[in-house]
Amino acid sequence: MSNAVRRANLLGSAWLLADIALNIWSLTIIKAMGFDYPAVQLVLIRALVGLVLLAPWIVLQRGVFAQVDRIGLHLLRVALSTVTLTASFFAVARLPFALFTALSFTRPLVLMAMAALVLSETLPRRRWIAAFVGLLGVVVAVGPDPGAATWGIAALGVTVLGGSAATIVTRMLKGTPPLVMMVFYTGGLAICAAPFALHGWVPLSPGALLILVAAGTFAQAAQYCFLRAHWLGEAGVLGPLAYVSFLGTTTVGYLVFAEVPGIETIVGAAIIVTAALLATVR
Repeated sequence: MSNAVRRANLLGSAWLLADIALNIWSLTIIKAMGFDYPAVQLVLIRALVGLVLLAPWIVLQRGVFAQVDRIGLHLLRVALSTVTLTASFFAVARLPFALFTALSFTRPLVLMAMAALVLSETLPRRRWIAAFVGLLGVVVAVGPDPGAATWGIAALGVTVLGGSAATIVTRMLKGTPPLVMMVFYTGGLAICAAPFALHGWVPLSPGALLILVAAGTFAQAAQYCFLRAHWLGEAGVLGPLAYVSFLGTTTVGYLVFAEVPGIETIVGAAIIVTAALLATVR
């Protein structure tokens, strides 16, 4: 590996760690306020903050919107993303942070299976074995009696399925300028969430509004860091690094929410991560 490639991977890793940290900060706020406000209302606020932050780039690069095509796929991606983010905000407020993160690691496995079914990609036996091992990890992490977390687990299942489907659609939109993708995503979230959020709107105090604006800012900055990371670094280097987020959310869960992860969560997370690495790393 050349020095230039090593340097690019190092910079990409730094950007990805920044993405992980910003996402954890944003989700920490959502988790803390998720019982006080409807999830769809939090999605709307996050989308509106994102649109404000994107506004200068929309003005400066408005020419990229002149030849937007495949509108149907864009609309499908927006619908799937709205369901995914709403379910994610609902789930993170109702699950221990460590369990939420551990089960989220199943997304590469679900995406792999969807790619085989929808995009007719051929998968070696090793990856199907990894998917089965990942499913075993989910069973271990959840435990025999999920109890009060049942609805949170169900919502997270919707998050994983919806997010994987949205990723498949995103791959079908390959070649679309990144700004167009971001604007469709953020603007579409706002349009789809607005009717439901306004119907059940819970008044916000000035302090709560500022905190939620901060969460939206963190989330939008995280998206930029993610794009920069994958622009610079190689997927084989960045992929395993993403699992560092489990340490971050487990620490935040303990320090902020007084959550002590059970041994089943830790073992289940280890099994899921091992399965995901087996499926994605050569």
